[in-house]
Amino acid sequence: MLHARGTRGTRSTATRGRLLSNSLAVVFCLVWLFPVYWMVNTALKPRSEALTATPHFWPASPTLHNFDVALNRTGFWTNLGNSLLVVGATVIVAVVLGMFAAAAVSRFRFRGRRTVMVAILVAQMLPGTALLIPTFLVFNEAGLLGTYTGLVLAYLALALPFSIWVMRGFFAAIPVEIEEAARIDGASTWQMLWKILFPLVLPGVVASSIFAFIAAWNDYLIAYTFMKDRGQYTLPVWLASFTNPASGTDYSAQMAGSVIFSLPVVVFFLLIQRKLVSGMSAGAVKG
Repeated sequence: MLHARGTRGTRSTATRGRLLSNSLAVVFCLVWLFPVYWMVNTALKPRSEALTATPHFWPASPTLHNFDVALNRTGFWTNLGNSLLVVGATVIVAVVLGMFAAAAVSRFRFRGRRTVMVAILVAQMLPGTALLIPTFLVFNEAGLLGTYTGLVLAYLALALPFSIWVMRGFFAAIPVEIEEAARIDGASTWQMLWKILFPLVLPGVVASSIFAFIAAWNDYLIAYTFMKDRGQYTLPVWLASFTNPASGTDYSAQMAGSVIFSLPVVVFFLLIQRKLVSGMSAGAVKG
């Protein structure tokens, strides 16, 4: 009987613990989702309703007019193309270079290896704003200001250290025996990298690509500082165009533009999220 009571008490404690943790998770999700909800809520309000002093948690007269205003605003499609071009190049280069660099520092022993890893860690810790002025001066001397190449290189300075550091951990966790077995079976270096190692580090590749995508897609300061022409701006700079010193800020249209701006990040994550989990075991099966 005492054993049964002790078991029931343990179960009751475990149930209360799960209930508390689930409640905290729900509260956290609500707090995190509220700004997103308010963005969408404001995007569906007429401009006059968005400027009222009393907040309304649901628009009295929902409208999609703000999305039409945002989509037809000057520069949207041009700046969208610029963002896709720059972000796509940043993600591809960061992932490819990061994978090769991570494989090198995790698999090969060479003089200065520890120094390289410390330099990568320090570069990852530095905030982007701290690198803005030195990068601007260097790019100005090199003639890279106002070019998409310069903008991609600036984003790589932020994304590449993270990609190398993350993927290095995945490469280091792969047993050397897997590579030795592939060598014995006659696999070349490229075959071993592509068919054996790449599937095993796929979660790291996905994590690196997500970080590189978000870092380049959300940036405002670098794009605004480095690009000289409005036609070269990216979407974050375009969002600032809804603020007019004469007429004020069109918050409803700006929030509609923010919703449109957020969709590619959500779509990109949904497309590759399965790889983040399935990649953990795919390589072992193929190997």
